[in-house]
Amino acid sequence: MPIETIVPRRLYRQVAEQLRQLFDSGEFAVGDRLPPERELAERMGISRPTIREALIALEVEGRVRIRVGSGIYVTEPSRIPANPTTDEGPFELLRAREFVEGAVAEEAARLATPADIAALDDILARMEGKAHPNHTTIGLDREFHTTIASILGNAVLVRVIGDLFDQRMNPFFERLSSYFEDPMTWDAALQEHRLVRDGIAARDPRGAKQAMQDHLRKSQERFSISFRDMAPVAPASGEGKSGQTV
Repeated sequence: MPIETIVPRRLYRQVAEQLRQLFDSGEFAVGDRLPPERELAERMGISRPTIREALIALEVEGRVRIRVGSGIYVTEPSRIPANPTTDEGPFELLRAREFVEGAVAEEAARLATPADIAALDDILARMEGKAHPNHTTIGLDREFHTTIASILGNAVLVRVIGDLFDQRMNPFFERLSSYFEDPMTWDAALQEHRLVRDGIAARDPRGAKQAMQDHLRKSQERFSISFRDMAPVAPASGEGKSGQTV
C-alpha cells in the first residue's frame, strides 16, 4: 500500500466532520434543530468563531440550513459531494490581516506624503453614500487597503494585501457575509477606515496600527453574532449578497 501524504486539517473542518458524523449516525435527524452555538462550543471545548466557521461550511455543503432568529437545522444531504474551495476559515483570514495590515499601517504613518493622504481621502469620498454590498463597494474597500500598502513603496506588500483581500471572494465567505453585512455595517466600516486614515495623516504609527487592528477585529465581531440572537429577516431571492466589508 503506498504511503499517502498527511494533510493537516483546520479545526473548523474537524468540527464540521464531527457534526456530519452525528447527522449520518442519526444523532440529529433531518429537520432537527442543533443546540445553540454557545452550547456546541462549550460541549466541544472550542471557540464560538470555530463553531461559526464549521456551521457555515456545512451550510455551503447543504448539510444544514441557518434560519436567522430561529437556529440551525439539519437538512437532507445533497447527492453531489461537496467541493471545499478553501482551507482557511474567514476568522483565520481576518486574524492574519489584523496582524499584517496593522504593521503596514504603522509603517505607512511614517512614510505617507500629502499625495498619499489625498489618495486615501479620494477613496473615502467615493465610499460615502454607497449601497452595500455590491461590486463597487467591494472594489473601493480593496482599493483603500492596497493604497495604504502602496505607501511603503513595496510591490510585494501591495500584492500580498490584495491577495489576502481577494481570498474572501469564495462561497464560504460570501455565505457568512450574506447574514452579517448590510448598509449599517458598511457605515461602521467606513468610520473605521477614516480612523485609520487619520492615524496615518497625523504621522502617528502607533495610532494607525491600532486603528487598523481595531477595524479588522471589529469585522470579526460583526461576524460573531449568534444566528439566534439576530432579528429574523424577510426571505430574499437568490443565494444572498456577495460582498464583505473589511
